[in-house]
Amino acid sequence: MQLGLLKFPSSGHGFGVMKATASSQNGCSFGGVMSSSPVVEARIGRQHQRYLEKYRLVAGCIPYKLKEFKEDCSTDLESRLEVLMISTPNRSDLIFPKGGWEDDETECEAAKREALEEAGVIGEIHEERKIGEWVFRSKSSQNSCTQKSACKGVMFAMKVTEELDSWPEKACHDRIWLSVRKAYELCRYDWMREALDMFVTLLLKEEEESLKREAAVMPNVSEKSEHSILPTNCFMKPSEAKCLDSPISSLC
Repeated sequence: MQLGLLKFPSSGHGFGVMKATASSQNGCSFGGVMSSSPVVEARIGRQHQRYLEKYRLVAGCIPYKLKEFKEDCSTDLESRLEVLMISTPNRSDLIFPKGGWEDDETECEAAKREALEEAGVIGEIHEERKIGEWVFRSKSSQNSCTQKSACKGVMFAMKVTEELDSWPEKACHDRIWLSVRKAYELCRYDWMREALDMFVTLLLKEEEESLKREAAVMPNVSEKSEHSILPTNCFMKPSEAKCLDSPISSLC
């Protein structure tokens, strides 16, 4: 089993490096493509952290996948949808991957990086799939009144394309795929529940628009002319159509 490398502040200058043993998965279920890609190191420190006025800027995502259609299963979107959540030490509730947005990356890039570092997943994030923005207190400064104790976070929808079997913060975070209902129950923060509601609404809207596009390109048989559906072995005259002798002449 591979070991991730996590950096921790050392007593001297620079950073010490500690090998992180793989944590138990506690019965977590995994989906998608599993990969043993080399483990990258998690970013630490806030020297590149972005701030806007009194807010620390944060980016995160709701990683998701859709179960494949099965004839004996519901095709309803919500019943096929699963989201990925992560645990944190000494807590029984769960959160979605998120973290500081740094000055050398876009919001989308920051959200993808946090998903990789905290949950070990890679996926697709696009600016137009932004779920929304929220203001909340930093977990490390719940009782603080300092200028930088509040965060402004943006959340994206991320379709997971790859799951790594080792990731930078595996020792700190287990991951688990859940139904939307179960995720709502176990979610730690109210603002993340609101993000989950808006996420489902976003996907439902996308699915509806996709179905409309598919319907728009499907041919309407009733609008076709009579001549366009005649067999190719029929000889056409201006006032009538006569078929040559063939096994399909009964179609004319």
